Parts: sequence; structure tokens; C-alpha cells
Amino acid sequence: MSRDDQNRNHLGQRMMLRYSASTRVNHWTMALSFILLALSGLAFFHPAFFFLTHTLGGPVWARILHPFIGVAFFLLFALMAVSHVGNNLPIKNDVRWMKQIKDVLANRDERVPPIGKYNPGQKLVFWLLVLCVPTLLITGVLMWRPWFAGYFPVTIVRIASLLHALAAFGAILTIVIHIYAAIWVKGSFGAMIRGFVTHAWAKHHHPLWYDDHVKRERSRPSTDAPTRRDEPIA
Repeated sequence: MSRDDQNRNHLGQRMMLRYSASTRVNHWTMALSFILLALSGLAFFHPAFFFLTHTLGGPVWARILHPFIGVAFFLLFALMAVSHVGNNLPIKNDVRWMKQIKDVLANRDERVPPIGKYNPGQKLVFWLLVLCVPTLLITGVLMWRPWFAGYFPVTIVRIASLLHALAAFGAILTIVIHIYAAIWVKGSFGAMIRGFVTHAWAKHHHPLWYDDHVKRERSRPSTDAPTRRDEPIA
């Protein structure tokens, strides 16, 4: 059986890997962590949201667990960022894509320039989180009672608290947009669950990435090629 035959779904459509198992586990662990952080963080932000502390077992446990989950989230994000930074660097077509955002939103795909593995919108989400997440970590450490806050002047802690809130709202807004876009572009959400997308989907939404994938596949030796053991004896 050829590699092409192996990589087909139940409908006979050719499939290609978009996200590895490790990437998907990392993504969904981050997603769960972010939800817990956002809900407990809102509880600390305003008394009207205090009931959300119960997502972490009540106000006492929320105060204890929130910063530890935050550190875990940062480490997971750092791993993801280092692994995917190469595919999130800007290219020339990104500028053209952004200029034609109306065509993108109107699904006039024939007018949209080809893009790589991630479109400019996805790259913007990536870099906004690269800005917000380290800010949340640094300011969170400055505010972390009883471990670190006591080592800094009250003014510094208050400034950190303000910056922490701003970065948190920025991250939440960015994630909301990210979720909306993943649902809006059919197939994106499923790709992060199953890992695979069809060749047709990849060629339509990310043609430069698709072309690169095809070139790499063609450069690999075919599994149907005879091995030395299969060669006839002269």
C-alpha cells in the first residue's frame, strides 16, 4: 500500500497532517488552563464575579491555585511559541492579505493572495499572545502573595496589578477572536482535534503550505519502491 493510500479518510479523501499529537495535547491543556485562569481572574477583578472562584474550589483555593496554573500556562505557551515561531514570521503576501481583508471576509478567495501554514490573522493572534503572556507572568509574580509581593514597593505592586489586568483583558479578547475565527473557517477546529486536514482544504486555505508539503512528500522515497530484498535474483 502506498503512503497516499494510507493517508485517506473514510470518504477516500487524501489527508495530510497539520498538527501533531504533542501539539494538540499542548493546545488543549493550554485551553483548559486559560479558561480556569480567566474565570478565577475575573473573580479577583470585581466582586460581581466573585462566584467564579468556585471554578477552583472556592476563594481560598482560587487564590492559591491561580498563580501556579499561570506559571504552568506560561511554560506550555513558551513551548508552543518556540515550536511554531518559524511559521508565524511575516511574509510579503501577509501585507497583501491584510489589505484585502474585505475579500477574505466576503469569501472572495480568488482575490486573496496565497498564504503559508498560518494566515496573517493567526500570526497576529500569536504575536499578541507573545506580548500578553510574558507580561502576565512578570506582573503576576510581582503580585504573588505571600511569596514575592512583599519584596517590592506598594507602588510597583499596584502598577503590576494594573498591567496584569490590561494584559489579561488583551489575552481574553485575543482568544475570543481566535475561537471565533477557528469556528468561522470550517475545518480549522476539527484539525486541532484530529490533527489531519484534507489536501483540498489545505490547498484552498493555505496553498503555500500545501505546495511545500507536496514537494517534501515527492522528495521522499515511495513505499511502493522495491527494496533490495524484493529485487529478482539474476
